[in-house]
Amino acid sequence: MAIVINMPRLSDTMEEGVVAQWLKNVGDRIEEGDILAEIETDKATMEFESFHEGTLLHIGIQEGETSPVDKLLAIIGDEGEDISGLLNGSDSTKSESSADQNKTSEVVETATEESTAIAIPSGVNVISMPRLSDTMTDGTVASWLKNVGDKVEEGDILAEIETDKATMEFECFYEGTILYIGVQEGETAPVDSLLTIIGPEGTDVSAIIESGGVIASTTAAEEKNTTSASKQNDAAQDNNQTSNVTAVSSSNGGRILASPLAKKIAADKGIDLSLLTGSGENGRIIKKDVENYTPASKVADKESTPTATASPVITLSGEEKSEEVKNSQMRKAIAKSLGNSKFSAPDFSLNIEVSMDNAIASRKTINAIPDTKVSFNDMVVKACAMALQRHPQVNTSWTDNHTVYHSHIHVGVAVAVDDGLLVPVIKHTDALSLTQIGASVRDLAGKARNKKISPAEMQGSTFTVSNLGMFGIDNFTSIINQPNSAILSVGAIVEKPVVRAGQIVVGNTMKLTLTCDHRTVDGAVGAQFLQTLKTFIENPVTMLA
Repeated sequence: MAIVINMPRLSDTMEEGVVAQWLKNVGDRIEEGDILAEIETDKATMEFESFHEGTLLHIGIQEGETSPVDKLLAIIGDEGEDISGLLNGSDSTKSESSADQNKTSEVVETATEESTAIAIPSGVNVISMPRLSDTMTDGTVASWLKNVGDKVEEGDILAEIETDKATMEFECFYEGTILYIGVQEGETAPVDSLLTIIGPEGTDVSAIIESGGVIASTTAAEEKNTTSASKQNDAAQDNNQTSNVTAVSSSNGGRILASPLAKKIAADKGIDLSLLTGSGENGRIIKKDVENYTPASKVADKESTPTATASPVITLSGEEKSEEVKNSQMRKAIAKSLGNSKFSAPDFSLNIEVSMDNAIASRKTINAIPDTKVSFNDMVVKACAMALQRHPQVNTSWTDNHTVYHSHIHVGVAVAVDDGLLVPVIKHTDALSLTQIGASVRDLAGKARNKKISPAEMQGSTFTVSNLGMFGIDNFTSIINQPNSAILSVGAIVEKPVVRAGQIVVGNTMKLTLTCDHRTVDGAVGAQFLQTLKTFIENPVTMLA
């Protein structure tokens, strides 16, 4: 009987997905565990695995098309089966998600009625897919740094796991030998599913593997289902390994075997994966292969060839030409977040100009100390933290029923990355020195640009600073980074004539713009905050007292 497969929800924030690539065609035979397609979400491009076997009878969303979650993606069934009823919406067969939910419900009910405990051998530790962020529902193993049979110590890095927000190193908290790996490189698995088993060398863990890592096994019916699923997964892994070898050996028209993280990095850097040689298992291209790739001169020449852009181009004949470039899911997420902020918060902006002469002199003195480096942005971040202490109304968040006053001060610093904009957060900024703030900003900004920043390092800001001064912008207005109540825009330092003691002299000034949510911050409160901020910046010694 035909099975309807809908566009999956691959992250908790995903509302629509783009089919980046179909790896199967209509008429192809599908086995459980085969990769059907690569789907681009608002966070990453992920491989979508089939949980059914049969023939691919219909593709509902073509490559490059965008579709809402739960819309018809594909239909799998018996070869030659009539699916006209399904395509016309008169389907009496439950969709994949409903069927999976029913199966899960049946297993849970059966497990509740009758269960027996599986005895775990002494010294054996079962490790599940960890929840590395509060929004993570599943994870992809980007690369294994240890193999079955390897000795591991507490503190060793076992694997790199790609979540819905970042790629993170997963540390081992046990010592022993890796006896089993349940999620292979490039595979995606739900949180709490069996990831690996560690224990004394030679220990029999077949019972744990058959139970899927669940410590309590249930009735014979469930054990049968679990055993069957385990065998099907083993068969799927064998099929994948076979297809991997075929893909590597084929240089023309074959599928390029690469981890999702490697594909993402390659796409960001504009690298053609067909030019790379994989160092992973069966020639799989992994992250380090992309990061260490140096293009040959011919490739460089090819990449330097001008290409069409999305901007209108006037040709020599006077004709105008435009090209449509599809929005990435990250750009859509940014548009939605900033749109919600702009249109939900009644914002207003206040401008002020500050003298930077003393700040320039103070920074020169500080940076003369060996191994010390402080930027003007670090001074602004420190001054904001101290000003927030004196004006707690600005360090707030709005909810429908309450205004939340934060006793802690966490300043977010906007960082431009290739894909858009990230805001690393300097925790407890008011308690840090200028040099500590500088070191934290450089560390987090580097992680953000290299896609190594963790979700925890981008959460919890109570105020945000955005600086475009390094681009020569002397004045601009930012959109509030909700749930913050305000954001400070920092312009360039400009040398110009100023009046001091009735005399026109050359001075250095910088313009600041404070954008406030009027629901929590009134005009007078914002003005007082800027006056305090001006005092700290114009007299840096007050920040050191």
